[in-house]
Amino acid sequence: MSNILQLEKVSFSYGNSDILKDISLSVEKGDFVGLIGPNGSGKTTLLKILLGILTPRKGSVYLFEKDLKRFNNWGKIGYVPQKATNIEKNFPATVYEIVSMGLLSSKKLPKIFTKQDDIKIKNALSVVKMEKCSQKRITELSGGQQQRVLIAKALVTEPEILILDEPTTGVDQENQKSFYDLLGKLNKEGMTIILVSHDIGRITRYVTKIASINQTLNFYGTHKEFCSKDLAHKHEHKLCLDKG
Repeated sequence: MSNILQLEKVSFSYGNSDILKDISLSVEKGDFVGLIGPNGSGKTTLLKILLGILTPRKGSVYLFEKDLKRFNNWGKIGYVPQKATNIEKNFPATVYEIVSMGLLSSKKLPKIFTKQDDIKIKNALSVVKMEKCSQKRITELSGGQQQRVLIAKALVTEPEILILDEPTTGVDQENQKSFYDLLGKLNKEGMTIILVSHDIGRITRYVTKIASINQTLNFYGTHKEFCSKDLAHKHEHKLCLDKG
């Protein structure tokens, strides 16, 4: 399988504070990676490096086998940031308009939407089963529904990898399960996914690999391999009980 993503001895610091040290891992096409670790462990920082928002102090990052410094095809990457559903209650945009925003970065001025764009938007909403809500205001929806819309926004460019940072924060338990079921379905259909989550017990029902970081990479491998190591006992023991 080809590598979608590769990190080689990546380190990052804020001033004199080391956040990440010598992180090396690769993500192959079709992987569903659960990225876990305590608060302040560097998970969000790592995602920002992958997205080109932050530059590592040392090390190399490759996306689709191209050095990140020369990578410019960002439509291949869909991103749902942390706290993305913290939307002002009077925000006037409709569901359709929110999803259309995912296409703006790929458009030249003037940013005019085409019939093909309309098809992409409707297809993305159909994937997350929100097409019937396209003309509703985003603020009329539940937290779980809003999160589906934000996934549609990330999917509208037809990416090859989907990156999500704590996507179920503020979403109730029932909608969390539905949300993870959707991610599992997308992965089975071929989408490569990297998911940051504190919901360790639940995500292990869906992920194919676990990356445990706390400044350094403590573990990277399958759920079964993780549970066979002493490292598993440093996390919730439920992690090794929930997956059949």
